[in-house]
Amino acid sequence: MDILTIIYNALIADDHIKEKVAGRIKYYQFPATDDVEDAHIVIDPLDVPIPKDFADETWLTEDYLVQIEVWTKNRLATAELSSKVQQAMWKIGFSQGSGMNEYDRETGIYRDARQYRGKVYREDVTI
Repeated sequence: MDILTIIYNALIADDHIKEKVAGRIKYYQFPATDDVEDAHIVIDPLDVPIPKDFADETWLTEDYLVQIEVWTKNRLATAELSSKVQQAMWKIGFSQGSGMNEYDRETGIYRDARQYRGKVYREDVTI
């Protein structure tokens, strides 16, 4: 189970995200500010998976904390994409924690960065 692939697939399953950001959803890689003409999404794990939900002396789930950033040069597009990301993450069992919303005057980039936490059942454990 690769959480980054799970998240990526959840994001591109949304038609709006796929249309607006296809090919510009990256893991760990932040775009150069002079490359931001179209929308970009960055998926950035903030912690290692934490074992959770124990039974019979083993853990059943792994808890993940990721940050997903939306970068555009349009405030409304940033807000709309961030909302779509939030909905996609909810569908896979991730809830939003903290975040930040900022604008960089020098580059003209709007950046919405939200943290999401969720648990995923281990595939190698049978119940």
